[in-house]
Amino acid sequence: MSGGGYGDWTYSEYLNLHELLGLQGEDREVSADEMHFIIVHQTFELWFKQVIKELSEVRDILGQVPVPEDEIPRAVEHLGRTTEIFRLMASQWTVLETLTPQGFLAFRDGLGSASGFESFQMRQFEILLGLDNNDRIGGMDPLDSFRRMAERGEEHKEVLSMLEDAASRPSLVESLMLWVERTPIMGSGFESDNDQENVQQYVEAHLKAHKTVCDLASDSSEMMAARMKASHESAISFLKPDGTASRRRAGLLFIESYRELPLLAWPRKLIDAVVELEESMVKWRHSHARMVERIMGRRIGTGGTSGVDYLDATAEYRIFKDLWAVRTILVKPQMRPELVNSEFYGYNSSNE
Repeated sequence: MSGGGYGDWTYSEYLNLHELLGLQGEDREVSADEMHFIIVHQTFELWFKQVIKELSEVRDILGQVPVPEDEIPRAVEHLGRTTEIFRLMASQWTVLETLTPQGFLAFRDGLGSASGFESFQMRQFEILLGLDNNDRIGGMDPLDSFRRMAERGEEHKEVLSMLEDAASRPSLVESLMLWVERTPIMGSGFESDNDQENVQQYVEAHLKAHKTVCDLASDSSEMMAARMKASHESAISFLKPDGTASRRRAGLLFIESYRELPLLAWPRKLIDAVVELEESMVKWRHSHARMVERIMGRRIGTGGTSGVDYLDATAEYRIFKDLWAVRTILVKPQMRPELVNSEFYGYNSSNE
């Protein structure tokens, strides 16, 4: 960076404006429509960079054992900012929608095979979040295309190396669920004496309450009875996937069921912030698909994908599956298992 030392920069020097404003294709005499297309996507990439920074810090906070309590609010702040970034990016598609179909076709051939699918930062934040390859369309490995591009030169090799490094690290969803797993359940601490037995008792008590709810709803019709039976079987599979209680899912259920407990105030805020983040990502992907359909119709994408159909399928991606699934098996407060060791959670008779 040119100019003086730290604190002695001009506005343009601090922001590297000369370099930044020389990257929009004017050297190849792009039209206003094409420059618009370039700027919108460059802006996305800048926001992706910030998303990766924010989510990396959340992952690192939750990856500590134990997680310092005073760092949970900071994690929530990072998640909240990331959610707002995705909301902003969702609205940014409306700016691109001012591009007419004919305006886009005028320069589309110049894109060649270049596609948003090749955005290595998008792949990086998906990996960081913990999107499983088995959940991707066709179970594809997103690094395959970057392995092929690595043959094009050193810069592409560095991208591949960066993505492989990201894939080797714990993901945000892994760090989150390991943190949730350590949630005290009915006052029983993680790996304490009789903890497994205490967790099993809690899960069984909740499943008993859930079955009562299902049985009451089953009286209306045979169809409803079949649905309620399937619903309860699903609850059992969720909480006891291998026949024994899953502590991480039990911890998640406990946080969601006893949200009013003072000790769980920040944990539930963090869980809500993650759900809100994923919701904002889904809406962003959906807005992307509608923008492409408006401008391109149902034609094949520049990278050879199925275009809108592919984008619609990505809007079905879910990373934090347990956080969504647990909401299906909650019961109303009056039917949940009676709280044990309430004082452990900062709850006493004056709170009742």
